[in-house]
Amino acid sequence: MATEHASGDSFEDSAERADRVLSEIGLALFHLRRVWIKPDLMKKIRAQTSGGPGGRPLQLSNLMVVHAVAELSAAAENAGGPGGEVTVGAVAERLEIDPSTASRLVGHAIDAGLVSRRPSPVDARRANLGLTEAGRRVRQVAERSRRAYLAGLMADWTPEERAQFARLLTRFADAAVRTPMELEGIEKIFREAGAE
Repeated sequence: MATEHASGDSFEDSAERADRVLSEIGLALFHLRRVWIKPDLMKKIRAQTSGGPGGRPLQLSNLMVVHAVAELSAAAENAGGPGGEVTVGAVAERLEIDPSTASRLVGHAIDAGLVSRRPSPVDARRANLGLTEAGRRVRQVAERSRRAYLAGLMADWTPEERAQFARLLTRFADAAVRTPMELEGIEKIFREAGAE
């Protein structure tokens, strides 16, 4: 006989419901990933921005760098102390990529006219990054577009539902960052399935 919870559900029913909920979350995340990395989406972005700064199409990596530089600049200004610089190393850390990749992406954003590089007044070996006027406009348009998109997706949600979703999604994302899925976990899946 199954043991009953206070709610009247058996442990088996409760475990089955929890498994079903986790499966639904996993499937929803899979669908989101597919929607946001579709090659068609990148083609549309490039086509719509082909007349962008420097006459080059805007790349998603340009937006990532612009966003990182803007946030790091704001944090440096809020700190108010001397030496609040935005370096390629800080961008690498913010984007969670290796410094050589960050250097290349920052170079592309500079070539696109979105980011400027000035010598550091603190250390001549480093460059201090900032947004150009074009970079600030791109960030403003991207932020406005992102907010409009999200508002459209949640048009029939109550303010309470939006607030609860924001709180739970932030909590979920923070947990995922703290405990990422390790490669050996993926290898274990294939090992246990006998599909190596």
